[in-house]
Amino acid sequence: MLIEVEGRRIEYQEIPGDPSQPALVFLHEGLGSVGLWAEFPAQVAANTSRRGFSYSRFGHGDSDPPPAPRTPAFMHEEAQEVLPQLLAAWGITAPVLIGHSDGASIALIHAAEYPVTAVVGIAPHVFVEEKCLAEIRQAKTLYEEGGRRERMAAHHRNVDVAFYGWNDVWLDPEFKAWNIEALLPRIDAPLLLIQGDDDPYGTLAQIDSVASAARGPVERIVLSCRHAPHVQAPEETLAAVSRFIAVHGSRSRAPAR
Repeated sequence: MLIEVEGRRIEYQEIPGDPSQPALVFLHEGLGSVGLWAEFPAQVAANTSRRGFSYSRFGHGDSDPPPAPRTPAFMHEEAQEVLPQLLAAWGITAPVLIGHSDGASIALIHAAEYPVTAVVGIAPHVFVEEKCLAEIRQAKTLYEEGGRRERMAAHHRNVDVAFYGWNDVWLDPEFKAWNIEALLPRIDAPLLLIQGDDDPYGTLAQIDSVASAARGPVERIVLSCRHAPHVQAPEETLAAVSRFIAVHGSRSRAPAR
């Protein structure tokens, strides 16, 4: 399905569920899309009897290209400009945000500024580590020389826009200073933080920073996997997310805003 935001079309998927409870909104990783979430959104929605919404950011999946080249502020722009418009169009207030990687960072930024019921952050970024930049440099080599472009093309209408929109901005020298730690004390919604113990894109210092600064209740889970726990440790991740939503994802908890 497609929805128009700022004159451009965004691909999204809606999963039916109980409209009386906060909807689940899934925010994909840096190279993700609606399709690349695979069955995870439907599984979480089924386990929790919730409506679910996932969408492909501009330049990803079947969404239109972004209106302008991305800058180091792209995650803030997504969290503070695009996502609020989508939530309004879908009739959603105080969602449960479930984000992976860049999507988890977007979820945290949004939760610092807007009402949310709860947030699941899978492998979030809150500051830039050299370990992550080294992996992103390697990703560029694999894309241009290792066949990754062909594999990605199955999931994105304009694969170069999707890849370079992510890769170029992360490797922009100005992006080294990107940091959202100052926003974390504004988050009072319950947080579930999940990260792999062998994540090539970040150390556990990322979720430790969130856990130490956020004002709401925080659950921190480290699994034996890499950067995509919902793919590499699916049973544990699905169980943890479903349990967390059952406890913290109800309208009985009024958002503290």
